[in-house]
Amino acid sequence: MPAHPLTDPARTRLDKWLWAARFYKHRTAATEAVDGGKVKLNGITVKPARDVKPGDRLDITIGEETRTVLVCAIADRRGSATVAQTLYEETAESIAAREHARELRKLAATPGADLHGRPTKRDRRRMDRFGGH
Repeated sequence: MPAHPLTDPARTRLDKWLWAARFYKHRTAATEAVDGGKVKLNGITVKPARDVKPGDRLDITIGEETRTVLVCAIADRRGSATVAQTLYEETAESIAAREHARELRKLAATPGADLHGRPTKRDRRRMDRFGGH
């Protein structure tokens, strides 16, 4: 007799799956991301304990990047990176959007590129006047 007769091997908790698929380094980080609304299951914000099954669509936001993936397999244990890549399939639209964002970042000016060293005495006086000191 199985230890947990009500558990389905084709389902697992969302936070555990995100950790096993290596989207987050720690399961706590995965839980916080789901609680913070950074992960949507089939377009809906859910709780970390929600079951995920093959065929579900996940929208995962990490930093400024959003990935849309389809769940292909279930794992509740963290394995190697090659095993983790078999758990999901990223949609073509998601890949195209990430590539487009990467190109835009390449073309954007580097923050602080127009600054040249420390402020001069004249610059400090201007900053003081602007700041109201």
